[in-house]
Amino acid sequence: MTPIRIIPCLDVKDGRVVKGVEFMNLRDAGDIIECAKAYQAAGADELVLLDIAATLEGRKTFLETVKRVVQAIDIPLAVGGGIGSAEDFAALIDAGVSKVGINSAALKNPALIDKVVAKFGGASVVVAIDAKRNGDNWGVVTHGGTRFSDIDAIAWAKEVAARGAGEILLTSFDCDGVKNGYDLPLTRAVAEASGIPVIASGGAGCLEHFYEAVVEGKASAVLAASLFHFGELTVGQVKDYLRSKGVAVN
Repeated sequence: MTPIRIIPCLDVKDGRVVKGVEFMNLRDAGDIIECAKAYQAAGADELVLLDIAATLEGRKTFLETVKRVVQAIDIPLAVGGGIGSAEDFAALIDAGVSKVGINSAALKNPALIDKVVAKFGGASVVVAIDAKRNGDNWGVVTHGGTRFSDIDAIAWAKEVAARGAGEILLTSFDCDGVKNGYDLPLTRAVAEASGIPVIASGGAGCLEHFYEAVVEGKASAVLAASLFHFGELTVGQVKDYLRSKGVAVN
């Protein structure tokens, strides 16, 4: 079994790490570089850095900050937010980023996925899907959760995989920051429909939630922010718990 990855997420706005609930009511969570270094020291397998306001504010992602983070850590770094073109994607890869996440731009122009996969390989392409329950299904939300589309999240996940993306970063809008657990039916549906690794995001509140995301949700990686940022749990505690339940981790 491929080891499950534990991934802290740094949501960044105005040069600081922040965390909110359902993408709103943001709290300051510290300095970007110091947080990144601390998570590497804590045993994080990867780090995700999201410029959460870039698309909403109509600007490109914060390249100079990204370069500083790359220089400060040795673990893989994935960056998302404000990537609107293959050129934006290339700039981040050139800066030393391991993976680049695309979201709104891919929805607007799905051929962008084909283009970056062809040029950089699927392993470097992460498509972020933010999903909100809509009756018995899930719809895709964009622009930091401010715009609701009529695109079905499960159908979009299948298309993303068919176009060659290596991974899906799946965030439940409904569960984000609420700490009641990951959206297990959503996570499982996306994992089964896409057939590619899914990073579960949104809702972790206790150790059991990480285990549920892997076993019931079929996630290949689990991402959390506020639990780690505010010292409620450590990466090491999550790994120890998963090991105790028979789940392979690094």
